[in-house]
Amino acid sequence: MSIGKNQVNDDDILRLKNMLTVLDEQKHIWAKTSSDNHIEIFEKIKKNLMHISKDWVSLAAKHKGILASDPLIGEEWMSGPYALMSACNAFIKTFSDLKNNNSIINLKTRELDNGQLSVNVVPSSIWDRLILSGVTAEVWMQPEVNRNNLNNYVAKHLKTPISGRKGKVALVLGAGNISSIAPLDCFQKLFLENQVVLLKLNPVNDYLFEHLNFVLDPLISIGVLQITKGDGKIGQYLTQHKLIDEIHITGSSKTHNKIVWGHEKINVKEKKENSIINSKRITSELGAVCPTIVVPGPWSKADIQYQADNIATQKMHNAGYNCIACQILILPKKWECKTKLLNSLKGILQKTNRVDYYPGSKERLKEFRDNSYELTPINKGSMDACLINDLKSESNDWHELNEVFAPALSLYEIEQEDPTRYLKKAIAYSNEKLYGTLGANIIIHPRTIRKIGTENFEKIIQELRYGTISINGWSALGFLLSQCPWGAFPGHTLEDIQSGIGTVHNTLMLSNTQRSIVKAPWRPFPRGLLSGQFSMLPKPPWFISNKRQDKIGLLLTKFEYKRSWLKIPRIFVNALLG
Repeated sequence: MSIGKNQVNDDDILRLKNMLTVLDEQKHIWAKTSSDNHIEIFEKIKKNLMHISKDWVSLAAKHKGILASDPLIGEEWMSGPYALMSACNAFIKTFSDLKNNNSIINLKTRELDNGQLSVNVVPSSIWDRLILSGVTAEVWMQPEVNRNNLNNYVAKHLKTPISGRKGKVALVLGAGNISSIAPLDCFQKLFLENQVVLLKLNPVNDYLFEHLNFVLDPLISIGVLQITKGDGKIGQYLTQHKLIDEIHITGSSKTHNKIVWGHEKINVKEKKENSIINSKRITSELGAVCPTIVVPGPWSKADIQYQADNIATQKMHNAGYNCIACQILILPKKWECKTKLLNSLKGILQKTNRVDYYPGSKERLKEFRDNSYELTPINKGSMDACLINDLKSESNDWHELNEVFAPALSLYEIEQEDPTRYLKKAIAYSNEKLYGTLGANIIIHPRTIRKIGTENFEKIIQELRYGTISINGWSALGFLLSQCPWGAFPGHTLEDIQSGIGTVHNTLMLSNTQRSIVKAPWRPFPRGLLSGQFSMLPKPPWFISNKRQDKIGLLLTKFEYKRSWLKIPRIFVNALLG
């Protein structure tokens, strides 16, 4: 399939040619550039970002239908400027450590019972312990990595002698839902793979074109990054351009299939029978039908309300337009708290007031409805705030195989009361029935973990094949914590792409990673402290019910710009009031 001038006009072709020419001229220079100057680049990006962050957030909120007075603006702070600012800091720390220790980073590790190496990545500083008190993250490496050879899998691209490095031009196809995704994807190519980048923004959020050009000017001004807008035809044209060496996409498997095979809807058998039309190296993050597994246990009334809030956030953050939104809620059928949890969840969902801003949402919700046997609309006045489908009566597997990318989820019940057997069944169901491997969540009482046995619990979750697993939090934390590699569980192929190939973020520059394990406190402060949980984290600012998340998001972004003990009390006071 060729992309000709009849699809892309001459002015666009000339404009893109000029951009690619600049990048092509700089690719080998960038590859041979010492990483000493990277810290200076990140500091300049931080300064630009802080200058324009309020305008960035206001514009994104306006396009998503969030009122200026609505605390939900905090979502745009947290998933936009804050995420980008904290990633800059993490890269600065890594490059500083590499410079000071001669390309060696001192990482804390432990071995799992199966011999697999786990790297502790959060907390990594006193600031982590204060801002994200009680939140921890580990990266489980692939089996070939061990303590003796770990250094071989850290910043591998920097170990190639500068004289032997050759540059490449990468095309990054930006995501339309979360504003920090596109620049963070560019960082992957620029700083972990030594490639120059042409970023094509998604039409859904290309309103940030000028903001991103301003923020990323330290890279644009030296000719290693160019940014363009454009529709699908522009994207197709670029994917096949001779000056593009590699491609990274955050989006849907349909878009990926169109790039690789020429058709959006093509099954595995057809792929094997047809030749690919694009042989460039392609990495990707493509979403999934993500599960949240609720494990039966001795939940209190307050626990039920808090975890209902957690689940509601997993579904309705960003109006449900997240690739790791909860789509299948797995529940124990005969658990005494099940009905109370569902009632609390529905009550929170009913209070949400979101705009269906993402294109195709109505069509996807219609398809969700048409394939549902037992549907419960959660009403917000005359509108449906969310759709809930009960899979226990399902006669087809549509909901298990299709990412809805909209405010809708399905319930799946398991008839097992023993928590160990229940968890094993839920994991087997997730692995075998659900499409994709991006993120999974397990919500489990600490006393239930002790009942199962801490070591046995870890053995059980070793079987859950997802790129990020969250215990009592949300896998989106793995996105926010840029030290964690973000992507699918390894092993997908172009023929069976599911959630994609490769990872991004990964500010510690680890190679051959398998998955990230993120743990969050079971209870918020101060209730958690009273029950013996040593965490100072109040209601998380990313919860959709947090009434101060807009203020917390701004304060956290300012803190990441210039960290100071003097900023901590104000953050904590607003967090307590949330």
